[in-house]
Order: sequence, then C-alpha cells, then structure tokens
Amino acid sequence: MTRRFPDGFEWGTATAAHQIEGGNWNNDWWQWEHTPDSGCAEPSGDACDSWNRWQDDVAVVRDLGLGSYRFSIEWSRIEPEPGEWSSAAIAHYRRIGDALREADIRPVVTFHHFTAPRWFAARGGWLHDDAISSFARFCERAARELAPVIDRACTINEPNIVAVMGHLLGMFPPGHTDLDEARRVIDVLCAAHRKSVEAIRSATDGVPVGLTLSMTEYAAVDGGEAMLEQTRALMEDGFLDATAGDDFVGVQCYSRMRLGPQGPLGAEDGVTVLPMGYEYWPQALGATIRRVWDYTGHAIPIVVTENGIGTDDDALRVSYVETALESVLECLHDGIDVRGYTYWSLLDNFEWTFGYMPKFGLVAVDRTTFERRPKASAARYRQIVAANAL
Repeated sequence: MTRRFPDGFEWGTATAAHQIEGGNWNNDWWQWEHTPDSGCAEPSGDACDSWNRWQDDVAVVRDLGLGSYRFSIEWSRIEPEPGEWSSAAIAHYRRIGDALREADIRPVVTFHHFTAPRWFAARGGWLHDDAISSFARFCERAARELAPVIDRACTINEPNIVAVMGHLLGMFPPGHTDLDEARRVIDVLCAAHRKSVEAIRSATDGVPVGLTLSMTEYAAVDGGEAMLEQTRALMEDGFLDATAGDDFVGVQCYSRMRLGPQGPLGAEDGVTVLPMGYEYWPQALGATIRRVWDYTGHAIPIVVTENGIGTDDDALRVSYVETALESVLECLHDGIDVRGYTYWSLLDNFEWTFGYMPKFGLVAVDRTTFERRPKASAARYRQIVAANAL
C-alpha cells in the first residue's frame, strides 16, 4: 500500500470560537460554566485570547503549511439579540477569512459549534417553535456577508453531541436528562441542518456545505450487538440520513466505545486510557470513515473535519496521528472518497466541561501571556503535510 496521499488531498487544522476567543459572555455556554453544579471544571475566561490574537493563529497555520483552517463564527456576537446584527462582529470574521485567503489557506466556516446566544437558550433553545427558522436566518445572512471568504461551510458541529450531552446526559446546556426530549432535539437538529444547507447555498455561489458528526467506533462485546445497533441509531443514523444531498460529510472521531448488553463498558485490559476517560484507539478513524461510506451508499465525499488526542505526552500525539493517518490511507486504498484530514486542535484550548486540562493542541498556549509555542508534534505534522505522505 502506498504511503502517499492523493494529489489535492487537503490538510488542515481546526478551532472553535468559544474555545479560543475568550470573553464570549453572551452565549449559553458561558452561562453554563458559571452555573453551580454544572460539572464544569472551570470557566472559559479569556480562553486563548484569539479574538484579539487571531493574526497569530493565522500565522501558525501558514507556518505549518496547511491548506485549510476550520474555525467557527460566534452567533452570540453576531446576533446579540434577536434581529440585532453586529456589523463589527461579522467584519471581524471577514478579516480572518481575508487573511487566510491572502496566506493561501482555505477558510472552512462552521456556523454553530456548540454555543447559542443567551436569548435563543432563554426561550427554549432548540425546542422553541422558531428555533429552526432563527438559525436558518442567521446562516443565510452570515453566509451572504462572508461568501467571499468561505471555501467550505459546516452547518452544525456534532449535533448528536448537542442533543445527547445537553438533553439526555445533562453535561452540556441546558443540562436536561430526558430521552424523549433528546430524541425531539435530534429531529429538530436534523431539520435545522437541512434548512441551513438551503440557506447557505442560497447566499453563496457553489460553496460546498455539509454536516460534521461525532463518530465513534462502536464495538459489541459479549452479546452487545443489540446495544450497538441502538446506540448507532441514537447517535449517528438519523444524522447520516440528514446528509442526503450534501456536498460532503465531516467525520469527527477520537476513539472507540466497547458496548455490552447493558451499555458502555470500560477500557479493554492493556489499552491506554487518556485523560478524558476514553481509550487510545487511533485506528477508530478508519472504522468510522468506512461506516459513513457504507451507510450513505458511497454517495457523499468524506472530509475528516476533526481528529486528535488530548494528552500531555506529545510523542503519543505523534504516534496517534500517524496511526490514524495509516487508517485513512487504507480507506483511500480501498476506493473510499476521502478528501482531507483536519487535526483537532491548532491550540491547547478550553475543552468544555473538562476546562483547560486536556491538551489537544499542536501549539501550546501560555495561560497568562497567551504566547503560542508550537510543539514537536506540529513539526511532525508539517513534515507529513509537506510530503503529502507518511
């Protein structure tokens, strides 16, 4: 098997607004972080100060030789109250896009990455009657104003996580634990995706649009086959159905989950457990790419829009990426249409409930000075990208 990637294979990295910008006080996550008993390790605070230091981030992406940078636009900054539009905020994101284009980096824009404005959450969030229309209106206007600097659009980041973590497990806002409610939110998010695809397409000229989905290699253990099917049905299948007609599917994968008849099992003996509690299992990426390809009937190109490892051991990060990329090469060898790979994340940033403990970044960030310091893994990733090969 060749260890080279196809000509034109797109290499990138990614961030999300709330995780790096700092000071996003007007969204539901800021409120959640400051809610007693929410389970959050710490608030996001200044994050990586990327609202002010975004030029530093663009420079790092350029120095890594990457072809794309996936970032999100913060809805609560752009539309701080319903119908109230911030020209300054949208211009800020336009400047980021312009700088990326000038550096020959493709801007990949995510319209919703876990956060929503406080006004949206206060009236019921995704369960409000006007939720889908409100989000579609935001997408249409933002896409129209940012159209010159969007090379690919991602509608909703990991909607399955939004639904399950927020409405079933109570770990994300709004902190509910209701299976029926989670199922309703899943239906709403699927519909919101379809509406936002239409909205973005109507406002741009041929920009590829797709969904990014949190994928896991589910493994049935000791009679766990029925549980595996139930879990896939809840976490993946409906969202994959909703990608019909999209320009790509964004696969986001970090590990596997072993399932017994009663539900998730712990790590397999002898397998390393990472700081966030899941197994070191980089080959899961190839397994999830294959599942998407088969489930969608080989109809939609795949882009790896997130893959990475949260660890203080940077040598382990290098091994993880190389093994994950080996699994991508195997998929390509078997004829699967994989267009690109995006490492999560560019920076050590705010990892939601876990705070700043997990280190996913290719680049360390000093929590006081915000100095960016590329790690050895960044140098290795640069080598892979430059060679377009392992």
